[in-house]
Amino acid sequence: MPANRKLLVLPGDGIGPEVMAEALRVLDWMAARRAVSFDVTEGLVGGAALEATGHPCPDETVAAAKAADAVLFGAVGGPKWDKVEFERRPEIGILRLRKDLGLFANLRPALVLDPLVDASSLKPDLVRGLDIMIVRESTGGIYFGEPRGIETLPDGTRRGFDTESYTEAEIARVARVAFGLARQRRGKVTSVEKANVMLSGRFWRQVVTEVHAAEFPDVTLEHMYADNCAMQLAARPKQFDVILASNLFGDLLSDLAAALTGSLGMLPSATLGAEQPGGRRAALYEPIHGSAPDIAGRGIANPCAMLLSTAMMLRISFGLEAEARLIETAIEHVLGGGLRTADIMAPGAARVGTSVMGDAVLRELEKLAA
Repeated sequence: MPANRKLLVLPGDGIGPEVMAEALRVLDWMAARRAVSFDVTEGLVGGAALEATGHPCPDETVAAAKAADAVLFGAVGGPKWDKVEFERRPEIGILRLRKDLGLFANLRPALVLDPLVDASSLKPDLVRGLDIMIVRESTGGIYFGEPRGIETLPDGTRRGFDTESYTEAEIARVARVAFGLARQRRGKVTSVEKANVMLSGRFWRQVVTEVHAAEFPDVTLEHMYADNCAMQLAARPKQFDVILASNLFGDLLSDLAAALTGSLGMLPSATLGAEQPGGRRAALYEPIHGSAPDIAGRGIANPCAMLLSTAMMLRISFGLEAEARLIETAIEHVLGGGLRTADIMAPGAARVGTSVMGDAVLRELEKLAA
């Protein structure tokens, strides 16, 4: 493949640069051994951008993201910026990218690899073979709704408020993504809301039902209240295939599902925009573990979620299924061989740091490609 695939790399803050370095090593290997190369540009986001430019997501970063075929994102945030005003917090960087690029569908797989069955907080029989895809709406809902604010009431007391708001089009387009994924998997979507106490939840259920009946009658649809879904994830997680949820509920439930797999350090994500003529769509790929400032700079972070996010990028944005599977298989083989970072450490395993785990994945890639 010629080096005309444009990739924007945004390492960000905390452990973001550390895990991103391992992803770039894998991409260098792909260029050398698989003739899969990219035009890579590095940009600023989060606290790093705030320090350099005064904004957590400067216009230059947004422009570069719009020009790229895909964005590979590390992590943002940390206690250094806790007292920064809300509009300039590092986390605003990722929210702006989602909004300005129209990245409305966040895909978060929760997959339990065989070597990590015992790392889960649940009994092995409950999570062995677990394979869930959570589809979270990511440009609407309470994170973006208006009005929002903090105000002083006439009696001198204060009130904080945010608005949960969705249009029919916003719900329908993310529902189509969930149903489309279910067709490629096990054919079931669980749509999650609080239709019993929220009118926005009732509307969500209505629109999802309409899209299902009109366009995806071959897919099984069930509706579930968000609190019950949380309970069911902890009690019988393998009943789920694709979970469809709003921005807020998807955020909460995907982290719960992540805990079932043993570590946030193992879970990737993709956030996609609308498909354009010719099949191109804006896309951002990131590990869901965050910046982990408590371990930043110590060289002990788990790079696997970043590497698996890279695999998702190769598969979804560039159609490189074989290369994506190489990365996923290499990681599973390394873990099966007993290497562990601190977050997934197990009795009898060998504890390694970020770069050593990256070395092991590269060695396994060489074996698989031989």
